[in-house]
This record gives sequence, structure tokens and C-alpha cells, in this order.
Amino acid sequence: MLLVLAITPAAASEAAHGQFRPSRSCEAYLSFAKGSNPGLVKVVPGTDYDIREVNTREARWLRIQIPELNEPLRWVAAECGVVNELTYGRPPAVADKSCSQPGLQDSYVLAITWQPGFCEHVKYNGTKPECDNMADGHLLVSNLTLHGLWPNRKQCGTHYADCGNTPLSLSEDTVSYIAPWMPNFFFENTFGNYEWMKHGTCQTTMDANTYFRRAVDAVRTVNDATVGQYIRANIGGRMSRTEFLRLFAQATGLANPQNQVGLVCAGEYLQEIRIRLPLDFKEGIGLRELTGTAPGTQAMGTACPEDIRIEASGKN
Repeated sequence: MLLVLAITPAAASEAAHGQFRPSRSCEAYLSFAKGSNPGLVKVVPGTDYDIREVNTREARWLRIQIPELNEPLRWVAAECGVVNELTYGRPPAVADKSCSQPGLQDSYVLAITWQPGFCEHVKYNGTKPECDNMADGHLLVSNLTLHGLWPNRKQCGTHYADCGNTPLSLSEDTVSYIAPWMPNFFFENTFGNYEWMKHGTCQTTMDANTYFRRAVDAVRTVNDATVGQYIRANIGGRMSRTEFLRLFAQATGLANPQNQVGLVCAGEYLQEIRIRLPLDFKEGIGLRELTGTAPGTQAMGTACPEDIRIEASGKN
């Protein structure tokens, strides 16, 4: 009885918000401690679920909302899929249209993908030609890649997006420059167009060419830093989450690196790194100049175990 009381989620759970996308079918428990699952409910791979709580700051268990159920709040293991934009605390109220008004950002989030981990462990249903070409051996990716550079507005939480309808227009030189760092551009511009329309339109200081070039240069800065070297040195093997954070703190001079960087895994496999950047971030110099010296005050969140596997490019 004492053991059950010690691990019950109600004793340590914390409000949180973000999204969870399962990569496989997993049970959705009413109580994971008791193993109770009325209706034998399972999450559907590839479906986005809103996160309402985490069991602890380690976020090994997520309480998500499944609207169609009579008891819609269910616990699912974080290793069952991918956690996106996890933030602790209640989501801020969005009562006006300012969260889709451009030029109001107060920071950025640089989302960096470990492409082999994404392609190998997330169901993309044939919509990612870069993943198909990696699986066939026609494309080798052994560097960090760009997911997106996201203007962020604190009062909007994760909802500052979709600020305009200016179409994406990139020069041939820019496409050639960014393709090795955002490999969907080797084959099409579908993903780049999505990122531009959802996030790029929310900033007003850069045209599309400048926006993507600066985003790529920011990724290259991380790739060449000690944290990027540490990841690349362990391709096909494992890295320590604690050591990654230590290297990040050492390179930036920030005492609480977890407030500046978050890791996202698909199970035990690294999928993404997210770094909070100031408005005046400086890419192409070093990690300290990229992140700035003002410490973050809220944890970025992580959905990775201590022992993280670094997938190699190709079908494994």
C-alpha cells in the first residue's frame, strides 16, 4: 500500500501544456500507477494530443486529452512518441488576435532535428522524400538539420503562429545553401513553405532568404559547437543527457542549461533539440553569442531518457 501511494501521479503531477504525437499505438491509462485503462483505450499513431499534465519534471508520463472519451484525461508513456513545445504551468489565455499579429515576438525558439532519428522512428507515411532517400541509401545525413526558427511571444504560449499569407519565395542560391541543412529542399519546398507560413510570417525584420539563411547558420553554430560534436561523435551509439547539458552550460556560461535547451526523443532515440534564443541572437560565432547571456526562467522541458541513442543515417 505504501508503494502505491508513493508512485501515484496525483502526488507529484504538474500542470503542463504542449502536444504529444504517438509514433506507435500505446495504452492510455486512467491511472498508470494502477494500470487501469477503462475501455482498453490506445492512442493513435500520428495523431496530435494536447498535454495537460506531466507526472514529474522528467516527464516520463504525460496526461493527455482524448476528447471523444467519457473520461478524456489519460496517462501515456512519453517514450511512446514525440513531445512538442512542452511548457510547464497552465496555458495562457488567448483572448485576442495578437497571437497571429506579426512583429510582436519577444524571443525565438530554434528547433533542430536529428534527421536519422526522426526518419527512422516517426511514421511519416511517405510524405518525406528526404526520409525515403535516406532509407534507400541515396541520401546521407550526419549533421544536425533545421526544423524551424520560431518567433515566440510569451503571452501566447505555443500559439504565436500563422501571422500572414506572404508566399515563400527563395532564390536558387538560398535553396542550394540551405538544402544540406534542411534536406527536404533537395526534393521539394513543402516543409520549408509550411515553416515559413506558420512561423516565418510572424517576424517582420527578415525576408524569406534572410530568415532561412540565418536559421541555417544558427543550426551550423550548434552543429560545430561542443554539443554538436558530442552528438556526431556518438552516431550509431549513445550519449548522456547529463553530459549534453554540462557541455551546453560550459559553452554558454549559463548555470541552468535546462532553461535554455530541451531535448525531444522518440522513445530512446534523439529526434530534436530546441534552444531558446533572444531577439538579437548572433549566429555563426559561438554558442554563447547565439543564446545570449540572459538566463531563461522556465525549463524548456525534455522527453528523453538519461541514456539517449543517436541513430545513424539509413535503414537500421
